[in-house]
Amino acid sequence: MHSRKSAEFAHAFAVRLMQHLVVPTFVLDADRRVIIWNKACERLTGVPASEVLGSSDHWRAFYEEPRHCLADILALGRTEELDSLYAAHSEPGEAAHGLRAENWCIMPKVKKRLYLAIDAGPIYDEDGQLMAVVETLRDNTEQKLAQMALHSLAIKDGLTGLANRRSFDETLEADWLHAMREGAPLSLLLIDVDHFKLYNDTYGHQKGDSCLRHVAEVMTKQVFRPADLAARYGGEEFAVIMPMTDLDGAVRVAERIRIAVSDLELPHSASQTTDRVTLSVGAATVVPTMDQNPTDLINHADAALYRAKHSGRNRVVGGELVAAE
Repeated sequence: MHSRKSAEFAHAFAVRLMQHLVVPTFVLDADRRVIIWNKACERLTGVPASEVLGSSDHWRAFYEEPRHCLADILALGRTEELDSLYAAHSEPGEAAHGLRAENWCIMPKVKKRLYLAIDAGPIYDEDGQLMAVVETLRDNTEQKLAQMALHSLAIKDGLTGLANRRSFDETLEADWLHAMREGAPLSLLLIDVDHFKLYNDTYGHQKGDSCLRHVAEVMTKQVFRPADLAARYGGEEFAVIMPMTDLDGAVRVAERIRIAVSDLELPHSASQTTDRVTLSVGAATVVPTMDQNPTDLINHADAALYRAKHSGRNRVVGGELVAAE
């Protein structure tokens, strides 16, 4: 009798202790029903314990549509779902000792989007059977936003907001390797603002910076596939990397950009081509092979750009890079 009372006291104490932890915590039983939803979890999610205790509706605190939380994945042993559900996570092989993951959560009740660091740990009985899963939550939103801001500064050009040269170089290298593995075409546009030095000399550097920002805005609108990258290549030069794109497709995008900039009708009285700001574009395409490298594609696009400039500017010239026999 005494040992039973001691066990009941220990259990009640453990529940009360968990209820008052400052760390947001909930506990699922082996059937994935909520048996504890502590006060810190109520504050974080805006969901009172009375709405979820005894149910499997805990997902409603974090998402707008039904999906597994980390505790569910641990209880079900479905670690193959981690990649599709979480931005980052521990190795699935560590599931017996618990799981860690990070994710953006919608938080419908409090109407906030939070980046949560999540831990889920199993509790087993003496026979090794799963009794419960404890999930704890940490709000890492401020840290994540700061990290994203630093990353953005590292990869974006400060004037135009496009990708910077470092980001361009890294992306081209990665896309080159992927295209070589897949035997797929990779296209590159090199874009130059016609007579930009004369523009700066005539209108001043502030207007010159404004002109570059206008060109960048056009590129952002015209280069809209998620896999494509628009970048400031240097000075008045821009670049666009387009994976899985043949030369015809690259030239179509280049023409869209060229026409859209011309349609801005930005005055350029010193231009030796026309009375407005225009672009010259060199387009190049390659299916990469082992005996080539990304510099070959850049050089080929640069040669096409040279031809565009020396045949009258305000035009697109393209060419396909063929591997040597």
